[in-house]
Amino acid sequence: MSRGAYLLSLGLVPYGEAFALQRSLAGAVSQGAIPETLIFLEHPPVVTVGRRTETGELHIPEGTDVEIAETDRGGKSTFHGPGQLVCYPILDLEKHGKDVKLYVRNLEEALLRTLAAFELEGERIQGLTGVWMTRPPRKIASIGVHVSRWITTHGYALNVDLDPAPFTDWITACGLEDAQFTTMARELARPVTVEEVRPAAIAAIAEVFGLELEELPAEDGAGLWPQFVHASLAAR
Repeated sequence: MSRGAYLLSLGLVPYGEAFALQRSLAGAVSQGAIPETLIFLEHPPVVTVGRRTETGELHIPEGTDVEIAETDRGGKSTFHGPGQLVCYPILDLEKHGKDVKLYVRNLEEALLRTLAAFELEGERIQGLTGVWMTRPPRKIASIGVHVSRWITTHGYALNVDLDPAPFTDWITACGLEDAQFTTMARELARPVTVEEVRPAAIAAIAEVFGLELEELPAEDGAGLWPQFVHASLAAR
């Protein structure tokens, strides 16, 4: 049985704005002011530092034009940039099993289905989070989540078509030494756009979590959405 949920496709949004939006939406979902919400977007170049990031993981060359942002998600450091599809599900896990490990597995399943829509066979690797192309292992999607009072924030990042060098040259991404990273474009040997992949990603996560999505207009980007959320809360 499907449940109604909002869908926001926001384009390119600075990390700080997206983080503030997630927190506002999470509060509103927690109070029942709005339905669960899926956010799809891209970020300008940013290295995000998770709660388990260790000293020495960052080795960004001096003068590099990239933001460094601390965040409350699990995991270690990772890179976001244009050409990467980021999904932030704001879900109530009381409706989805109250199991954080199951939630992460479900995010992986949504990613596997998204890749399958492009005839790419992604895989899980025992003991590691995210989705990989294998033989040899190449990470194509990362997952980092935060759950508070069973409401989720953060989510996944799928490498569609961007230079994967920052994952290895700038940081020890996800804390993995000598890991290889790849993109859908590299695996398909052709250019791929985020716009091309987004419909498959939306369909996959809606199917996995049993959501019937209502897409909301996003002409104003992320900036006005916290005001919308506060208005929803005030109207209750």
